[in-house]
Parts: sequence; structure tokens; C-alpha cells
Amino acid sequence: MRSKSAFSGSLMLLLAAFIWGSTFVAQDKALTQPFTFIAVRMIIGSVVLLPVIAVTDIFAKKKGMVSKDFKVLSFTKNELFGGLACGTILFIAASLQQYGIFFYPSDGAAASKSGFITALYIVLVPIAGIFLRKKTGANIWVSVIIATVGMYLLCVKNGFTVHPADLILFTCAIGFTAHILVIDYFSPHVNGIKLSSLQFLVCGILGIIFMFAFEKPTLAAIIGDTVPILYAGLLSSGVAYTLQILAQQRVKPAVASVLMSLESVFAVISGALFGEVLSVKEIIGCILVFIAVLLAQIDFKAFKKNN
Repeated sequence: MRSKSAFSGSLMLLLAAFIWGSTFVAQDKALTQPFTFIAVRMIIGSVVLLPVIAVTDIFAKKKGMVSKDFKVLSFTKNELFGGLACGTILFIAASLQQYGIFFYPSDGAAASKSGFITALYIVLVPIAGIFLRKKTGANIWVSVIIATVGMYLLCVKNGFTVHPADLILFTCAIGFTAHILVIDYFSPHVNGIKLSSLQFLVCGILGIIFMFAFEKPTLAAIIGDTVPILYAGLLSSGVAYTLQILAQQRVKPAVASVLMSLESVFAVISGALFGEVLSVKEIIGCILVFIAVLLAQIDFKAFKKNN
């Protein structure tokens, strides 16, 4: 049962990675200012999950899966605190990501590069796990090394020059590392969909505060970016982040980080479809990350027992 549960969790993360990877293009094409973009997409992500939560709560109550005094659309203390913690960290990471993409030069293959640099959490999660006393298998460490080489081939230009936006996105990767670890802490104790909706609400509220404090949002600009905002709000936020929370109830953080790093490959593919040109070196980088993801899925202990 555990292997089936882990497999279904892996499929959820694979779908989430695909959605996130294609969302980099939507973010790159959007003209809306970063905090405004984050605020609108996160509020949409939160609101779209409310009917799902209401239906599941009503179903649970009718089936006697909860107490009689249970209220529809109610939240536990763990869910409220978890939503606050996850939402705050998500806002920091998403803001850094959006600003990194926003400041890329027009010819810098922004969707491709931002996808790979963001995925550096694949290295940071197992490193953080050492300090948190979480065991990480040898195959995961090998996967991390292979994936890191792949991301290096794609991101670092000749002469080791790095664009300032790359540094912003690396800081974003640290934020997403913290996000993965906090979700790992809360997910076993909460309703995943409720936690997801609450984190979007917190993130969206913070986005609104910063939007009015540092930007000049206009309705015309938001309407002009309807397609990328809806794509990011409904799919990237509403669907993909919810899948991440549900999946992390079944998959270890280090393995989850390797799977989610596939968003980088999907970002490259999506960017290519919209005219971003990649070199042979960059394509090899994509292939290496894909190999790393496959290697991370091999359970060598189970393989030895069967032989």
C-alpha cells in the first residue's frame, strides 16, 4: 500500500511540475507588475478551491466521517496556522520568482532559465534535511548531483557570467525549499485542500498590501493579462500547489524536490514552443535533469530484497 501511495503521490507531483513549467511562460509574457500579478493569481487560486472544500465537507458530514457539530468550510488550528506559515513563505518565494522573471532581458530565454534556477531547491532540500535529521538515500544524492550539473549547463553563460535576475531566482529557490519543508511538517495533520486555499489567501492578501504600497495597479493592465493570470491562478495555484500538498503526504521531501524539478524541463519545452532558442549545451542540461528524476524514483532497497 505504501508503494502505491508513493506512486500516486509521484504522479501528482509530475502533473504539478508540468503545470508549473508551462506557467513560467505565462509569467514571462505577463505585463502586469509582479505584486499585482501575485495578488490576483493567488486570490483566484484561493477562491476557486472554496466550492471544492464545501462539497467535500458536506459529503464528509453526510457520510458520518466527521462529528455532528462539524461546520462546513470550517478550519482547524493546524490548518489556520499552517496556512499562515505556508502562505507567508510562498509569498516571499513567489515575489522573488516573479521579480526575477520580470528583470530578465528580452533575449535571455527567461522561461527556460527561471525554471531551472528556481529548481535549485532540489539541492537545498536534502541539504536542509541533514540538519533536520531526515535520511536521504544515495540515489537521491546522485540525482541531486546530476540535476545540478544539468542546471549549470543551462543557466551559466560563457565566462561564468550571471545575470542579476539569476541571483534573485536563486534566493527564490531558498524560499521554495522552506516552503517544501513547512508543507512536509503540516501536511500529515491537515486537510490538504483547506491548507492550500488558506495559503493562497494569505499570499494574496500580502500581495494586495505590497501591490498598493509599491506599485500602481490598473484594471486595464490586469484585464490585458487575463489569460496568463487565469492560467497561473487556476492551474498553477489552484491545481498544482494543491497537488503538491496532497502528494507530500505520501512522498518524502527530498524525493518530492527531485520530482518537482521536472518543472524546469517543462519550462524549457514550453519556452521553445513560444520561440525561445536553446543551445546544444542547454538541451543536454535538460536531459540530465530528466535522468536525475528517473534515478530518484528507483528504490534500490526494494530491488535488493527481491533479488
